[in-house]
Amino acid sequence: MPINQPSNQIKLTNVSLVRLKKAKKRFEIACYKNKVLEWRSGIETDLDNVLQIEGVFLNVSKGQTAPSADLAKAFGAKTSVNDIILEILNKGELQVGEKERHAQLERVHNEVVGIVASKLVDPKTKRVYTTGMIEKALDMLSSQGSQAPHDKAAGSGTGTPVIGEEGEAKPKVKEHVWTGVVATKSAKSQALEAMKALIAHQPIPVARARMRLRITCPTGILKHAAKSTGPKLGDDNGEENTKGTVKDRILSYIEQVETQDVVGSDWEVTGFVEPGAFKGLGDFIGSETKGQGRVEVLDMAVTHED
Repeated sequence: MPINQPSNQIKLTNVSLVRLKKAKKRFEIACYKNKVLEWRSGIETDLDNVLQIEGVFLNVSKGQTAPSADLAKAFGAKTSVNDIILEILNKGELQVGEKERHAQLERVHNEVVGIVASKLVDPKTKRVYTTGMIEKALDMLSSQGSQAPHDKAAGSGTGTPVIGEEGEAKPKVKEHVWTGVVATKSAKSQALEAMKALIAHQPIPVARARMRLRITCPTGILKHAAKSTGPKLGDDNGEENTKGTVKDRILSYIEQVETQDVVGSDWEVTGFVEPGAFKGLGDFIGSETKGQGRVEVLDMAVTHED
């Protein structure tokens, strides 16, 4: 009995699809992997190196080419096939295979974990955690995040309004929830979300690694009364520090002073500052010294002090 083999069938096993929906039709072109991004970034300029097949399809996997009538209706009767291909290539949505999506997600995941591991420390020892520990902590958070809808339905979720003493509903507090890495967001933004969630829920004891800064300010300004408000100092009334000299206010931003000295006509202090206070300190120095003072970053993330 003869065995029928599709010897004339073209299998696109190494293909990336670019799709564009227009005039209620979806048009596709078959491209080589990685070449679409190189084309869009200007690295690749030869269209022949990008396209696997020079043609427009309704369905590449089925080998269904787009009829001329559909192309004319969607792109215009006078538009050439080459121009249609360029429009789809430049404006279409890039589709990749399951293996490519998994590989991309894994790359983003590893990058997120690496960033988080370099920015968070054990609050007591100031040492960084291994990437394995960070992964386990994030897995704990993602499993908790998947259970959040059940908690909410039971009345204990974060979306339930809190009733105050006078019977009025207080605004619900937004908690940081981590559900895992996605491929549609940058690793940096996801790492920031992951750090916020880890700090908020503390599956393991974590804190942001402090910045090591050098602040320089003219000595003639130090004893002036500060005009702008300072950071919250965590006192009983929770109010911002609105009094004190410029020097007092600068020191209120610094969690731990390492050294301070007078060099010529300038006062220099080196110390450790929480990352969240960095912008406020910079703005304060700029406004109070009118550009005469400066803040230098000596270390973005201090992970351990001997």
